[in-house]
Amino acid sequence: MIEIIDKGVYLLNGKEFAPADAKSLPTPAEARENTIAYQILRAHDADGGKSDKMHVSFDAMMSHDITYVGIIQTARASGLEKFPIPYAMTNCHNSLCAVGGTINEDDHVFGLSAAKKYGGIYVPANQAVIHQYAREAMVKCGNMILGSDSHTRYGSLGTMGVGEGGGELVKQLLKNTWDINAPEVVLVWLEGAPKKGVGPHDVAISMVKAVFDSGFVKNKVLEFAGPGVKNLPIDFRNGIDIMTTETTCLSSIWITDDEVKHHYDIHGRSEDFKQLAPGDVAYYDGVIKIDLSKQEYMIALPFHPSNAYTIHELQADPERIMREVEEDARKRFGDKIDIDLVGKVKDGKVQADQGIIAGCSGGTYDNLSAAAAILKDQTVGNDYFTISAYPQSVPVYMATTRNGIAEELLEAGVVIKPAFCGPCFGAGDVPANNGLSIRHTTRNFPNREGSKPGQGQLSLVALMDARSIAATAANGGIITAATDVEFEDKHAPYDFDKKIYDRRVFYGFGHENPDQELRYGPNIKDWPKMYPMSENMMLELAAVIHDPVTTTDELIPSGETSSYRSNPLKLSEFALSRRVPEYVGISKRIQKEDLLRREGKTPEALIKALDRVAAKADDTSLGSCVFANRPGDGSAREQAASCQKVLGGNANICYEYATKRYRSNCINWGIVPFTIDKDVDFDYVPGDYVFVPGIRKAILDGKEEIMAKVITQDGVKDLKLYFKNLTPTERQILADGCLMNYYANNNK
Repeated sequence: MIEIIDKGVYLLNGKEFAPADAKSLPTPAEARENTIAYQILRAHDADGGKSDKMHVSFDAMMSHDITYVGIIQTARASGLEKFPIPYAMTNCHNSLCAVGGTINEDDHVFGLSAAKKYGGIYVPANQAVIHQYAREAMVKCGNMILGSDSHTRYGSLGTMGVGEGGGELVKQLLKNTWDINAPEVVLVWLEGAPKKGVGPHDVAISMVKAVFDSGFVKNKVLEFAGPGVKNLPIDFRNGIDIMTTETTCLSSIWITDDEVKHHYDIHGRSEDFKQLAPGDVAYYDGVIKIDLSKQEYMIALPFHPSNAYTIHELQADPERIMREVEEDARKRFGDKIDIDLVGKVKDGKVQADQGIIAGCSGGTYDNLSAAAAILKDQTVGNDYFTISAYPQSVPVYMATTRNGIAEELLEAGVVIKPAFCGPCFGAGDVPANNGLSIRHTTRNFPNREGSKPGQGQLSLVALMDARSIAATAANGGIITAATDVEFEDKHAPYDFDKKIYDRRVFYGFGHENPDQELRYGPNIKDWPKMYPMSENMMLELAAVIHDPVTTTDELIPSGETSSYRSNPLKLSEFALSRRVPEYVGISKRIQKEDLLRREGKTPEALIKALDRVAAKADDTSLGSCVFANRPGDGSAREQAASCQKVLGGNANICYEYATKRYRSNCINWGIVPFTIDKDVDFDYVPGDYVFVPGIRKAILDGKEEIMAKVITQDGVKDLKLYFKNLTPTERQILADGCLMNYYANNNK
């Protein structure tokens, strides 16, 4: 069904391929400019040229209520006067969380006051999840949107969306640019039409499975084209597009057609549509060919969307597959948890405990419509299996009510809840211990569903399409492919009604009021003091993680911890709490020792370490350091890096960073993103030191590698560290200690 072509090709007239060595064609660099991606990127490149560096200014921005307070606080401390571009703040992540008393609503009130003061767009709680509001109100063909959520993807609607940490949004608010190396572009060539019952998550999961492990599309742009595109409704395209984040690509873009035009027409914005297509000769650095007609019904088992099987494969060998997941869980969590997934297999069939259809990927009108058609005149029953559905916006909810969809779901026993992202990040519908939840949401990372393995709790999430979830619900929770049930979806197509947005959304762009006071709750705190980089750097390893991939949810857990997002010190208490619980205590001790050093009271242990490398305390900082094989897969939340910095973190060491956005977050928070050669066996342990002499000068001088010394109980060993591909601005940010310090030094 999926074919990977790991070499460059030309696409001619949008229809046929030519090899990279074809004669009489433009060079790859010249023809890459004819991709849709480059047409849009170059139009937003401040330099306007064809160089291998891009300095991008966005047309609009999006944030939700986990991130916008920190972004505005950072920008305010850096001289923010007004929002220079439309900036929408949605309230979809902490609208149903009961943790923290008034914390959530205090942040929402702050957000509205900021929208009034600086000229922003404020979307009240439960009106829409962030990405559906963008689809309905913010996208425009040929535009670019920057979001502080990793799933900022609107390519199916002709808008290039990029998810980054808050620091990158701060730069845009201060009229600076998003600086990247000119990316490679991979063509996703769609052919055929999906079989009845196949949904967008089936295609998306298959694509993630095909490319994630190899890193084939990491930091590249995916460009969707081909004759199969016309066979996909908009919600189907949106559902695939939103999941491109899980491939670790940089962004995505699709050709546009009459289906996209219809989207803009029914949303009252016909003028925002335009035809997007590659030029006559466009060059792509690789191809993913997908035959939609051969797509099967998929399930992605814990603990990643790429851990995928067809549902029929699972049905054929359930005990072996479930046992493999059990073994993976025990490797991750050890004896802290007691897991029994094999026990879910009853009479050769897998029994789920919960079904969820929610969020930017699941709660679409078409998904809910198909689920209702499958569940019409059926019942979920009154046993342990439960199912909930979250329409992704009030307009979608209104349409499901008017067209009988909500009625059919409710009659079957589905619980319908308001627009909310909670089930996708562990703040809603947490399953029971050892529960298996099947979800049409974006991620199933370890404990992202909200369980706490450190406290002996573990539940598990498998990703499935809404259609197969509905088929499973109709079968009493026995995992069932939508192909195995009969249904006919006769509901009316989606028709957008913007009445609720007109009445409830505060649209303040261009109407800023500098006299408006920001409204603070007691939990909204300023960032603590952060120091510039010293000449030398002594790092103490506070955590050493050898998992293949470490997600941002492990670096800073989601769920109820995000209620403390506006209080940097309190939030930092949760850093690595579900993966390395001792990390916070170790980091605090290291931070205290550095403060003593700054006061001229250097602790004995640090003196001994400095003596072993003939260094002095007055020009050598002490900070904590995390080693992980491949950190940063997942969310764009900058807290994964800022919490390390708040606890005194000065650097990370790894073989490679899983995503650009996490690496950028580290840089913006003054954490040096070191890497090491892949053949180096990093067998050091917490408590060992890494001494990096002359690091400040090396960074400012444009160097890309440095020799460090690892100080262990057994001796001192050399270690080569790399810090490649840093822009001059990024180097200065690191030297200044963080982005806020950089701006405070008048670097605007």
